Parts: sequence; structure tokens; C-alpha cells
Amino acid sequence: MPKVFTSEKQKTGEIGENIAEKFLVKHGFSVLDRNYTKKWGEIDIVAKKDNKLYFVEVKSVSHLPSETLVKSEGEDGYNPEDNMHPWKMKRLSRTIQTYLLDKKIDDDIEWQVDLLVVYLDLKTKKAKVKVVSDVIL
Repeated sequence: MPKVFTSEKQKTGEIGENIAEKFLVKHGFSVLDRNYTKKWGEIDIVAKKDNKLYFVEVKSVSHLPSETLVKSEGEDGYNPEDNMHPWKMKRLSRTIQTYLLDKKIDDDIEWQVDLLVVYLDLKTKKAKVKVVSDVIL
């Protein structure tokens, strides 16, 4: 059954996550899980590269027209990564711990949290991905 979106924001988020997944695969990651969800939180993408796990939070922003695609990186005072509020990071941390236990991940496996910001231009169907590596929870 196809996923039903209740809002434009959800549709934008799904498009952004699909682009983020393609970006990761293109850069040598293997995607293990998408949208791992518990009552207390969700992990957008779990990926692996060089025996290290990456818990990836995806923030997607759509802009029209295409000129704003370049301007969107803070010139207007808004950065999508600013949406990583302390309570969101706490929920993400708890969800990661649950994932590690659920999947019986060995304690000696290294892992980190990355943020991928996907800037979408829906009109031209182009996207730009910004990586914020090794976010501290």
C-alpha cells in the first residue's frame, strides 16, 4: 500500500529522505534501515560504512524559485539544522540506544550521528545536500 501524505511538509520530508539515501549510497554507505520508529522518537536513516554505524537525521527544505536555493544557507537567517532542539536530540539519543539494543549491536561497534540538510527546488527538481558530521547529542 502506498504511503499517504497528510501534508506538504510530509511530502517534502519524504522526498528529502529519498535524496539523502541516494546521496549516502553514492558516497559508499549501505543503508540498513529507514524510519526506525518508537513511541519516543524516530531515526530517519541508519547506514553503515567502514564498519561504523551512522544515525542520520534528515532535514528537508523546499524553496521556490531556484535563486533561493543558494540563499537558503543562512543568508535569510534560517538554517534547517537549527531545528535540532535539545528535546529532539534527547529523543534521538534514546531512540538510538533502543536501536542498538533491538538489533543486538555489539558494544565495540563505533557509531555517530550525522545531519543531512536537503535543500529542494521542486520547480527545477534539483537538490543540494549539506552534511553536518558527528553531531554531539
